[in-house]
Amino acid sequence: MELVRLTGPRLTLREYRHTPEEVEALHAVFGDPVAARYLPFEPRDADECADQIAYYLEEAEREPRTYYRLAVVRTTDGEDGTPIGQAAFTRDGETAAFVGYALRRDVWGRGYAGEITALLCEFGFGKLGLHRLEARIDPDNTASARVVTRAGFELEGRIRHELQVGGEWRDSLQYSLLEPEWRAAEG
Repeated sequence: MELVRLTGPRLTLREYRHTPEEVEALHAVFGDPVAARYLPFEPRDADECADQIAYYLEEAEREPRTYYRLAVVRTTDGEDGTPIGQAAFTRDGETAAFVGYALRRDVWGRGYAGEITALLCEFGFGKLGLHRLEARIDPDNTASARVVTRAGFELEGRIRHELQVGGEWRDSLQYSLLEPEWRAAEG
């Protein structure tokens, strides 16, 4: 298994560890109805979060790897720091991927989502050599829309009734960023 570790000025994205502390940290995000309100599933209990981490570790073993769920830790907390959220990166064929993130409520508003997005762009365009990154965002999640727009993503349109959560259909806004646009902005 190729371990992924992406380090930015304040955050490190790394593989999960299946420990009680990491399960509890994931549950602090996925189990919080407010933090999970824009995620594509209903809030999860601790057992479901433990199962999720086991699944993430299984997916990390696959060749070729297409599914990356990485723990987000503050760099100052060290490699063993308690995760404050999750970064999501899912390859879609040979040239594209979806990116996303979820953070604990108590760390919102500190610019972490922007740093996660920048690290995922560097990973996708730099390390993996992809051509296109996409983000799908709930239309009511204006904070995430601002984050991806600041990162250079462009709104492509609305996907109506893309997914069903809790018996309700939800729309998504589709954003994308192309490798040449990213390079031009980085240069």
